[in-house]
Amino acid sequence: MQGAEISSKLKGQRSKSYRNQPLSAFDFRLSALIQRRRSGFFSGIMSVLALFFCCFMYACSQAPVTGRSQLILVSPEQERALGLNAYENILKKERVSQDQVLNKMLQKVGWRIANVAQRPDFDWEFKLIENDRVANAFCLPGGKVFVYTGILKYTEDKTGLATVIGHEVAHAMARHGAERMSLTLLAQLGETAMQVALRTQSANAMRVFDSAYGLVANVGVMLPYSRTQEYEADHIGLILMAKAGYDPRGALGFWERLSKEKSAPSPPSFLSTHPTDYDRIAKIKDLLPEASEYYDIIDN
Repeated sequence: MQGAEISSKLKGQRSKSYRNQPLSAFDFRLSALIQRRRSGFFSGIMSVLALFFCCFMYACSQAPVTGRSQLILVSPEQERALGLNAYENILKKERVSQDQVLNKMLQKVGWRIANVAQRPDFDWEFKLIENDRVANAFCLPGGKVFVYTGILKYTEDKTGLATVIGHEVAHAMARHGAERMSLTLLAQLGETAMQVALRTQSANAMRVFDSAYGLVANVGVMLPYSRTQEYEADHIGLILMAKAGYDPRGALGFWERLSKEKSAPSPPSFLSTHPTDYDRIAKIKDLLPEASEYYDIIDN
């Protein structure tokens, strides 16, 4: 009993002496280091938020037809210069088809779409690439359109081709390429700012951050934006083909034919740059009443 009392008194004395003991130089340094880390982290967070705010304030644009707000940090001149450079490189690598019948159809459909796009600043050109293994088409900034012969088995006719060209021209009109470039640049700037903010953190914390940031930036920002752009290109493309005199209801046939030919299973929608075939076709059906109004006016 007496030993227990002595032990209790000693513990109380030690506890009291530790509480009353003045802070050592080490304690001051440790406290200062913790404060610096906290300060660096929060200042980094504020820097990233300020960066995003400034970008949204001074680089906002609006997409045609939909009116969606866009963040674009690339000038139209820079974008067209990049498009022209890509155009020249593609012509050096790819074989342009000499098929007169197919080229005549491409030129006719292409120019009808271009005329209703109302982009006099575009230097329109339509090239048919001889490659039956590639089912693809795209429009570079500035109006350079490429269509691969491999996609013609899905278009089948002028209306199907108008669906493809309208969709690709819509991407260029809405400056989706510049928007993706801007988002990539912003993501890189944000990552750099956060790395600076966490420079006092452990190497393990930095590795975790690098991994997590890349995932969040891709799945949380880049992929949803890509899908948004695809839906938007479908929307604008339907309006374009309708104004050009092609029945937008024919777009359903093209997308249905294309979806049936896919051999590999699609990734989950949240991990894909494009909408699922089911979602895309459903969305197009929703947009047909609006697009058909433009076509019915021309048809009458």
